[in-house]
Order: sequence, then C-alpha cells, then structure tokens
Amino acid sequence: MTQNPHASAPRITVLPVQPGDPPFRVVEIDGEVIGCATAMTDVLLAAAAAGVPVHDLDDPAAVRWVGGGKLSWRPH
Repeated sequence: MTQNPHASAPRITVLPVQPGDPPFRVVEIDGEVIGCATAMTDVLLAAAAAGVPVHDLDDPAAVRWVGGGKLSWRPH
C-alpha cells in the first residue's frame, strides 16, 4: 500500500502521560514542544494560543494522541 502524498501529519501531537502531581502530557505543535497539558481543555487552549483551529479532538488529521486518547490522563 502506498501513502497518499497529499496527506499531511497533524499539526498537534500529544505525547504519553507522564507521572507527576498532577500527571501531565507534553504537547507539540508543528514539531515544537509548546507546553504540558493536564486535561484535554489544555490542549485546546494551547492550540488556540498557537492559532491552530481544532474542531474535533478525535480527528487524526488534527491531533495525534500518543500512548492513549483524549481521555487518558493517568499514568499506567
């Protein structure tokens, strides 16, 4: 199978949950670390601050969730 050359990677990547008090996930936009999130609302706020529109957190073309989806906020 070949990949679609017109498809692009999502601009937002949310990395796996890290232990902490509270647990957090590192957020990247356009490959650059922009901060940490402790809830999905933090991801939306970071995207808005960077001028990146997000209409659907479940859309893999918009957000790449690594190590769990938008509801995963506790370390395993």
